[in-house]
Formats: sequence, structure tokens, C-alpha cells
Amino acid sequence: MIALRIHHRTTYRYRQPVAFGPHRLMLRPRESRDLRLVSNDLTVSPSASVTWAQDVFGNAIATAVIPTMADTLVIEAVSTVSLDAAAWPVFDIAASAISYPFQYSEDEWTDLGALTVQHHPDPAGRLRNWARAFILSDPTDTLALLKDLSAGVATAVAYQSRELEGTQTPNETLDRGWGSCRDFALLFVEAARCLGFGARIVSGYVFDPDQIATGSAGAGSTHAWAEVFVPGAGWISFDPTNRSIGGSNLVPVAVARDIRQAMPVAGSFVGKGDAYLGMSVEVIVSW
Repeated sequence: MIALRIHHRTTYRYRQPVAFGPHRLMLRPRESRDLRLVSNDLTVSPSASVTWAQDVFGNAIATAVIPTMADTLVIEAVSTVSLDAAAWPVFDIAASAISYPFQYSEDEWTDLGALTVQHHPDPAGRLRNWARAFILSDPTDTLALLKDLSAGVATAVAYQSRELEGTQTPNETLDRGWGSCRDFALLFVEAARCLGFGARIVSGYVFDPDQIATGSAGAGSTHAWAEVFVPGAGWISFDPTNRSIGGSNLVPVAVARDIRQAMPVAGSFVGKGDAYLGMSVEVIVSW
């Protein structure tokens, strides 16, 4: 078991004081069998009224209402978690799903719903054909297929950090041959959906004490990866950016159908058109 302290600070700066709309914050780690949330402290400066709710995926959502104008907005979350995920997990996949293709049960298919459907245009079937190229035989081993698909993303796409907001579509990522961790995650999720799997995006933090993980800064940083639902095993984590499987170094904050639903901070301001100077994000992971 590893005890981690995660300090996440987001700072917005403006040329002159501006008014703020409500800000939607997803900064509270998700508890699970492998992760226990010990504490989570959220502060907003200038002072804000904060209310909490859960979205349709069970993510903790804070809404900050900021009544005063300011030229700087600082949103800070400090979380302490206990992480107890196996470094080399063994997945107890149901006998009916060990080989691909397989059929989800009627209940599973209904509940997975939109998580099994492609969300980005693929009119020529390029992504579908790219994904199906990883099927080595019929039938084939389910877990091996998903591992090959995850590794295939890292082979086809070079990692490139990108500060700009937004995510490339899967076909844009394949065309360009580069992307950030969120582009890797989205490409993997959409490719898995092409093959009939239920898959979702995960955002959170990567714990990197040896400072060897792709897409990490220092001992940890914000990160995006994916989960695929496999009967018996449940949701299995895949990090295509680092060709890894399982969550031994991952701290999830939000799961979502689409990457847009998992933004750590989202909000608006009212001011002059040239008021916005920029944003900075600092994440420190210690243990």
C-alpha cells in the first residue's frame, strides 16, 4: 500500500478584474477497492461558495460560485490517498469472455449503452479497419487483443505534450502521428468500441516515483487513460501512453463517456476581450 499526497493548483490570470461564472470542478479522487481517499481539501481564491453533487457516472462534482471580481483565480485541491493496486494484476475473466468475439449479457449491453458506440465520425471505416487489424485469429484471446491494441496506439502515435485545450479526433491522431495522453486515450477507447467493447475515458493522476513514465512531470502529473469492461474482471485499466495495464500507478478522479465530461476545471468569466492572460497548472505528487 502506498500513501500519496496530491497537490493540484490551477491559476488563471487576467489583465484587469473580471467577473466569474460558476466553475465546475472535478478534483476529488474516486474511491474503489484499490484506492481509499483519506482526505480532500478544496480551496478557491477569491473565496467561493462550493456545493457538491455526483454526476451520472458517480464522479464527485464541486460547483464554485465566486461572488467577487478579481484579476487572479486560484483553485487548489490537496488530496491524500492510499493506493493498493497490484503491479502485476491477474484478471478473473469470465469463461464466456476469455475468447474474442464474445457477447455481453443483455443487462450488460443495456447498461453499457453509449459506452459501446463510436462517438467520432469514421465515414470511410478507417479507424474500424485499423482496430480490426489487431485481431490475429478468430477466435482470439480477449486480453491479448486489448493489450495489443493499447501497444498499437503507442506504436502508431508519438507522444507530444500539448497545452492547448481540446482533444484530437481518433482519425486526426492517426493522420498526424502524434498526440498527448488524452489523444492516446481517446484513440484507444474509440478503437475498442469499434470492436464491440464497452470502454470509457479516465482522467486523474499518474504516480511516477522513478520519473520514467511518458507524459509525466516529476513524480506525478495529471493524466488520461482508459478502461474497458470485460465480464468477470469488470473495468480493466489500460494506459496506452505507457503501454501499461492495471492501476498500480494511477489515481482516477473521473470516468466518462467522452473526454469533455472529465475536465478538471471548467468555467467562464465576463470581462474585456483581451482580459485573459493565461492559465498555469501545477501538480505535485509526494509520498
